[in-house]
Amino acid sequence: MVRLVSSGTEAVMTAIRLARGVTGRPKILKFEGCYHGHADALLVKGGSGVASLGLGDSAGITAGSIADTLVAPYNRVPDLDDSVACVIVEPVAANMGLVAPVEGFLDGLRAECDRVGALLVFDEVITGFRIAPNGSNSITEVRPDLYTFGKILGGGLPIGAIGGRQEILCELAPLGPVYQAGTLSGNPLATAAGLAVLDELEALGESGYEELSTRVAKLAAGLAGALGEQGIPIQVPTFHTLFSVFFSEVPVAEFQGAKAAAESGIYPQFFHSMLESGVAFAPGAYEASFMSFAHTNDDDNVTLEAASRAAEQIAASGLIRRA
Repeated sequence: MVRLVSSGTEAVMTAIRLARGVTGRPKILKFEGCYHGHADALLVKGGSGVASLGLGDSAGITAGSIADTLVAPYNRVPDLDDSVACVIVEPVAANMGLVAPVEGFLDGLRAECDRVGALLVFDEVITGFRIAPNGSNSITEVRPDLYTFGKILGGGLPIGAIGGRQEILCELAPLGPVYQAGTLSGNPLATAAGLAVLDELEALGESGYEELSTRVAKLAAGLAGALGEQGIPIQVPTFHTLFSVFFSEVPVAEFQGAKAAAESGIYPQFFHSMLESGVAFAPGAYEASFMSFAHTNDDDNVTLEAASRAAEQIAASGLIRRA
């Protein structure tokens, strides 16, 4: 079953409340550097803008609001107990830059949740319909109890959704005791736009996604080459249609590695240099990048030319510490 809401944040808020209502347990577990919207309980050690601003959480949030939020390092399976209602995770982390799940991580989460009777929630606000027509289902056989979606569903208009097994979703009001409501949820304008977007994606099919993924890999290799030629420490990981730029000597597998890359101080100069050349990357070092079907090969070429100029400027700036 699916319940429509008005944003990804609302979808996650509903998933958390639903998990607590179904299990009768208070605690939730999230992963450091993962961002699940601006709900109070989920801003602790979040990624995206929270990390970019150097905040541990946010002003205006009481200690009580986050008292039942546990935090673990991404790509490590935590030990749970029977106080945990759910584990929420980005199946592919994309709010501390792009960090893919290591082998066994998602399977381990499923097994640990099953062991203690907790629910597993996949936050697919970024990965849903973006990395493949069926999102994380295309990359893993692990099935969560609940999914949350947002952003891409509305083609730019406000929408979100929570999906999951029927016996769980039936616990939402008016069928069950877990309250959820939203005046604009499922409104005709957003749902019409969403249906149009999904029709376009269905027409492109898996072959369209594969072509886009191939272009992403080529662009990432070009970026790594342009920056690496100037002696700049660089990692450009890819995952299907996603990629990220880390100014790091070593691959990044969790938030502390992403934080170290961001604190190198190189990303701001990269961003401004690229912008001067007409290429807009995210202004924060913790954001992943997405290639869309609207981007052309000419756009790719312009991006690589800009990256070569940026690399020369960075190398001349004195930011790179030579051995």
